[in-house]
Amino acid sequence: MAQTIACANQKGGVGKTTTVVNLAAYLALAGKRVLIVDLDPQGNATSGFGIDRSALEVTLYDVLTGDTPMSETVLPTVVDGCSIAPASVSLAGAEVELAAADQRERRFGRVLAPVLDSYDYILLDCPPSLGLLTVNALTAADSVLIPTQCEYYALEGLSQLTATLNLVRDNLNPALAIKGVVLTMYDARTNLSADVAAEVRNHLGEAVFDTIIPRSVRLSEAPSFGLPIALYRDSSRGAIAYAALAAELLSRDGRSVAPAEPAAGVASTSTAFGSPQRDETRQLAVGGLR
Repeated sequence: MAQTIACANQKGGVGKTTTVVNLAAYLALAGKRVLIVDLDPQGNATSGFGIDRSALEVTLYDVLTGDTPMSETVLPTVVDGCSIAPASVSLAGAEVELAAADQRERRFGRVLAPVLDSYDYILLDCPPSLGLLTVNALTAADSVLIPTQCEYYALEGLSQLTATLNLVRDNLNPALAIKGVVLTMYDARTNLSADVAAEVRNHLGEAVFDTIIPRSVRLSEAPSFGLPIALYRDSSRGAIAYAALAAELLSRDGRSVAPAEPAAGVASTSTAFGSPQRDETRQLAVGGLR
C-alpha cells in the first residue's frame, strides 16, 4: 500500500510544488511507483510536467465533485514510474461545492482509497492555504512534508501550520505524522538563511531533513520546459539536492535506494544518489550553517 505524503504550507512561494515534482521524479528514478495528486487550483504541478491544463477532459475536480474514479484522471508523465492526477482552475470551485456535503473533510480520502495499492508513494501538492482542500489532504495523508523557505516569515507560517496539524490530529486524523521539514531556497551568501535554518533545527530537531535545497536558477527554469530538474539539468545544484533528498527520505523509510536506468539527458542521476555527490550537496547547501 502506498505511503501518502501531503506537501503543505499555507505560505505561498516556499517551494511546495517544486519539491513535489522533483522529489517524485527522483523517487521514480529510484524504482518507486509514484503518483502526484495536484490539489492546487493553480495546477503548477500539472503544468510542471508539460501537461496542457486547458486540454484536459477530466481532472481532480471531477473526482471530488462527481462520480469519476481517481484512476480515470491519472496521466503518465515524462518520468517512467511517475504519474499525476492533474488539476485545473475549476478545482477552486470544489471547496464551495463541498462546503455543504456530509463528511466533506473525508471526501478526498474516499476517492483516493481505490488506488492506494497501485503505488509506493503518493505525493499531495496542497494549495497555499489552510482551506478545505488542504484539510482533505491532511485527513487522507499518512504524514505531512513541510517545505520551509529560509526567510523570517517562514517561521511564523510554521507555527500556524503546526496549530492546524494539531487540530486535524484531534478531530480527523489522529495518526497524521510529520514526515519532516525541508529547508528550501537556502542562500549561503546571507546570514538570514543560516539563522533561519539554525532556528528551525533548534525547534524541530531531527524532524528537519539534513538535505537543504539551495536557491537555483535551473530549478526555476525547469517548469517552463515542462520537465523536472532530473531531466532538465541533472548536474545542477538543485538536481543534486533533490536527488539527495529522495535518498534521505528512502533511507528514513528503510527502503533501498536502487535507481532505475537513467533516461536520455539524465546520465548522472544514478551517481547523484551516491554518497560523494550527496556529501557535496550538503557542503554546498549547509556550508553557511557552520
